[in-house]
Amino acid sequence: MPEHAAEVTAAGIARLAGVGRAAVSNWRRRHADFPRPVGGTETSPSFALADVERWLRAQGKLAEVPLRERVWQQVTGHPAGAVTALVQAGCVLLLVRDRSTAWPALAAVSDPRLAETLPVALEEVLTERFGAERAVRTPAAAELAPSVPLLRGVADLAAETGARQAFEFLLGRHLDANPRQYTLTPPGPAALMAALAAPGAGPRPTVLDPASGTGTLLRAVEHPGALHGQDADPDLAALTALRLALASDADVRVRTGDSLRADAFPHLTADTVLCHPPFNERNWGHDELAYDPRWEYGFPARTESELAWVQHALARLRPGGTAVLLMPPAAASRRSGRRIRADLLRRGALRAVVALPAGAAPPYGIPLHLWVLRRPAVGVTPSPELLVVDTTATATADQAGGGAGREKLDWQAVHTAVLDAWLPFDKDGTVTETPGASRSVPVIELLDDDVDLAPARHLPPPTAGGGATELLAVRDRLAKTLGHTVALTPPPALPAPADPTAAVRLTGVTVGELARTGALELRAGGVGTTSSTGTPVRVLTENDVFGAQPPSGSLPEGAPEEPVLLAEGDVVVPVLGGGSLARVVDAATAGAALGRNLQLLRPDPAALDPWFLAGFLRGTANTRQASSYASTATRLDVRRLQLPRLPLAEQQRYGERFRALAEFEDALRLASRLGEQLVQGLYDGLADGTVAP
Repeated sequence: MPEHAAEVTAAGIARLAGVGRAAVSNWRRRHADFPRPVGGTETSPSFALADVERWLRAQGKLAEVPLRERVWQQVTGHPAGAVTALVQAGCVLLLVRDRSTAWPALAAVSDPRLAETLPVALEEVLTERFGAERAVRTPAAAELAPSVPLLRGVADLAAETGARQAFEFLLGRHLDANPRQYTLTPPGPAALMAALAAPGAGPRPTVLDPASGTGTLLRAVEHPGALHGQDADPDLAALTALRLALASDADVRVRTGDSLRADAFPHLTADTVLCHPPFNERNWGHDELAYDPRWEYGFPARTESELAWVQHALARLRPGGTAVLLMPPAAASRRSGRRIRADLLRRGALRAVVALPAGAAPPYGIPLHLWVLRRPAVGVTPSPELLVVDTTATATADQAGGGAGREKLDWQAVHTAVLDAWLPFDKDGTVTETPGASRSVPVIELLDDDVDLAPARHLPPPTAGGGATELLAVRDRLAKTLGHTVALTPPPALPAPADPTAAVRLTGVTVGELARTGALELRAGGVGTTSSTGTPVRVLTENDVFGAQPPSGSLPEGAPEEPVLLAEGDVVVPVLGGGSLARVVDAATAGAALGRNLQLLRPDPAALDPWFLAGFLRGTANTRQASSYASTATRLDVRRLQLPRLPLAEQQRYGERFRALAEFEDALRLASRLGEQLVQGLYDGLADGTVAP
C-alpha cells in the first residue's frame, strides 16, 4: 500500500455502500477475500480505501464511489489529521475559486512537483485575501506531499459543485462527526442576530465577531464589506477564515487569540458586532484586566464573564453601531451584575432583551437571551425605554404536539415575532404592547434593587386562551372532534377464525429479504443539506413522526449531499426509542426530506400495500424481536421486522383496517390537544379574572 494511501473505517465502508455497519461486519466474516485491516485498533480497524472500492465493485455492491465520499474519506484518513486536511483543502479551493486559470497548469504536473510548486501559488492567494498577518498559514511542500491526492480530489469536487459548496460539505461532515468538540451557533439564531443588527449597519458594513468559532454568525451577514473574526483556537480561526473567504468577496480578517486578553483589533470601529461568547467562564482575565479601558460601564465581577464580552463588543463599535450577543438568561438577573446592567440602561446602550425558546442554541436545555446594544453617540439623548420580547410562546410549530426540542423550533415564527417588535421600536423608540409577547418598558421601572431584565417579568400575561370567545371556539371544536372520534371508534374486536396456516404466514418474510428481492426500497435519514435546485426543503423530523405533525424541520445550507425526499405511500419508521410506530406518507408530507434517526421503506405498489406494511411493522412482538438493547438507547433494526406472506388483495383488506385505526388514533390525539388547551385556558381565565366563575 502507498505510504499516504487513504484509509476508511467500517462506518465509512457502510456509508460508501449505503448499508448498516452490521452488514460490513457480516461481509468480513463471510468473505475470505474481504480486505485486511491496515491500521486502527482491533475493535475499530481501518482499511485501505482503494482496496475497499475494488472489493465492493467486484461484489456488485458499488458501481462507483461518489467523488464527495472519496474526498471525505481522504480527509478523515489524512496522516496529519482531519483539521489539517480541511485547512489545506480550503487553501486549494480558494486558489481554484480566485485564480481559476492558474490551477489547471499547476495540476498538470506530477504529484511531487505539484507539492513543490503549490506553496508559492498559495502564498500569493492567501496574502491577497487575508493580508500578511493571518490565521491561515501557507503549508510547506513537505506538509503538502501526503495531501496531493486529496487536493486534486477537492479541485474536482469544486468543478462539480462549486468551491464554496465543496468546503461547506467537508466542514459540515467534520462538525457532524465531532459534535462535542465544537460549540456551534445554529443558522436560525444566527440569521435572527444578523437581521436585528441590519437596520443600522448601513450598506456593506464592517462586522466583528470576537468569538467567531466556525464563522456562522459572520456568514449570516448579507453583503458585508469587511468581516473580522477572532478565536482562541488556531484551527477554528483558520477554518473560519477560509469559510468566509469562499462564501463572499468581503475583506476577511481573522486572527487567533483570546479577544478579552489579547484583542487583535484594538483600534477597530465596526458597524456591527455579533457574538456568541463562552458562558460562565471564571478564568476570563478578571485579575489582569482590572484597569482595562473597555470597562466603561463597570468592572465585571469574576462570575460575570458575559458582561465583559458585552463591554468588549460596545468598545469595538462606532458611535451608533449595533451589537447583538447571545447570552445566558442568568446574565439578566444575577445580583453581581446589576450595577453594570443599570449603567447600560441609564446611558441607552442596552436597547432590547429577547427571550428565545429552549433549544435555540447550545446549551440547548435553557432558554437563552439575545441582547441588542447600541454604542451611544455624542449629543444623542439616551432612549428612555427598553424593548423586551418573549418568544417562548412561538417555540414550536404545534405547542400541543409533544415535547419541545430544537428540531421542532418554528424559527420563522420566532424571527417574525422578534422583528415585528424590534423594527418599529428601533425606528420610533417605542412599540405597541402585545400581552405576553413584547413591550417597551420605561427604563425608570427597571432601575430597582435587582435591575432584573428577564422579559417574562415585565410582560403582562396574554389573555387566557385568547379570551372567552376563543375558549368557546376551542370547546366547539373539541365537541366536534369528540363526535368524530366516536364515529371512528373501531368495532368490537372478535377472535380470528381458526386458520392452520396462520403461524406459517405470520413468520413469512423479513423487511431485509423484501428489500433484496426489490419488493421495497430502504433508505436512511441523514444530514443532507439542500435540494439540487437550491430551494428550501422541509424536513420530517423524529418528533414530527412521534407527534403525527407536518414536517417542521429545515435543512441547513452547506453541502452538496442530496437529501432523501419522501413520496406519497412511503412508510417512515423511527429507529430509536424502542416504540412501535410507523407513518405512511400522505400527499401533504410528500416532497419533504427524511430526517435523522428515521428509516424510509418505499414499497413496490404491485407487491406491497403501504398500510398493510405499516400496520404489521407496528406490532409490539415484531418490534421487540427486531430491537437491539446493547447500549443506553434501544435501536430498531428495520431489516429484521417481519411480514406475513399474503396476496396483494388480502394485504389491501388488512391495510384498510390499519388505515381506519390510524385515523382513529389521529382523532384521539387531536381531542387530547384541544382538551388540554381548553382546560388550561379555563384555569388561566378564572385565575386572572377574564372568565366568570
